Amino acid sequence: MPYNQEPHGRATLRSLRGVVRHGSAHCLEAALFAAAVLEQHGFSPLVLSFESIDQLDHVIFVYRRGDRWGSVARSRDPGLHGRRPVFATARSLALSYFDPYIDFTGQITGYAVVDLRVMGRYDWRLAETNVWKVERMLLEYPHRRIAASPRRVRELRERYRAYRTQFGRKPLFYRGREKWTAIPEEFGG
Repeated sequence: MPYNQEPHGRATLRSLRGVVRHGSAHCLEAALFAAAVLEQHGFSPLVLSFESIDQLDHVIFVYRRGDRWGSVARSRDPGLHGRRPVFATARSLALSYFDPYIDFTGQITGYAVVDLRVMGRYDWRLAETNVWKVERMLLEYPHRRIAASPRRVRELRERYRAYRTQFGRKPLFYRGREKWTAIPEEFGG
C-alpha cells in the first residue's frame, strides 16, 4: 500500500474505512487499519507508540503469537516496517527499532504499548472522519524511557549521514534485519 504523503499539506488520520477509500496510509493509519482487521481474527488491538527527540513519532501495530511479539508497520523509512514474531518482550521488539530510527534528527526516547480498547466506544475502526482523538490519547499516554549513550547515537548518526551521502538513499545495513518482515520494493529490500 502506498505511503500517505498527506497531499496538499492536509494532515489526515483515517480509520480503516478511510484507508480503504484512499488506498494509502501513513504509520498511524496503517497501525489502526491492521488493528481493526486483525482484531476480527482474534488479535488484541495493540499499538506501540514511539516518542522521538525530533517530535516525529512513529506508531506500529503489535501482536503476540504464542509467547513472542511481532509487528505490522508502514513507514517512509525502510527500517521502521514490521518485525517477525520472534521477540520475547514488547521492550525487545521496541529496541529492534532503535538503530533504524536514527537519521539526521531522530532518536527513540520512549515507547508505550497501548490497547486501543481504552478508547471505549470511540469509533477509531470505521469512522468516516479523521480520528484525531487516537493521536491525542497516544501523545498523552505514559511512555517507558529508552536511554542510549550519546556516543552510540553519534556513531549511528554519522554512519547514517555517510551512507546517505555515498548512496543517496536510506540505509538497510542494520543488524537483526533477518527479524524484519519484507521491506517494500520502493526501498530496494
